[in-house]
Amino acid sequence: MQMNLTGHHVEITPSLRDYVDTKMERLERHFDHINGVHVILTVEKLQHKAEAKVNVTGKPLFADALEEDMYAAIDRLVDKLDRQVKKHKEKIKDHHAATVDKADRLPPHPDELGPA
Repeated sequence: MQMNLTGHHVEITPSLRDYVDTKMERLERHFDHINGVHVILTVEKLQHKAEAKVNVTGKPLFADALEEDMYAAIDRLVDKLDRQVKKHKEKIKDHHAATVDKADRLPPHPDELGPA
């Protein structure tokens, strides 16, 4: 998974980058087909904002979180994205793959049973 990390009015430190990387691995554990992630971290006065766009098949997923601590904002962001990824995975899953053919469920015809 390719990840871009951008900071607005905040310096992206190696520890912050590692924290985002480890948290985003949780998304990959639940869904393998993530094409890319773009994360933007912003600081405005006392509010820390984390937002991300996840590219998956179909339409991209977007979430943002606003907290007083950057690490808490990242945690909340990953929680929101995780729920969206799970929901997306359920939507694309083929729920009819394990169903039995309709002809197999019908009772046998009386001629097929043989002599009574």
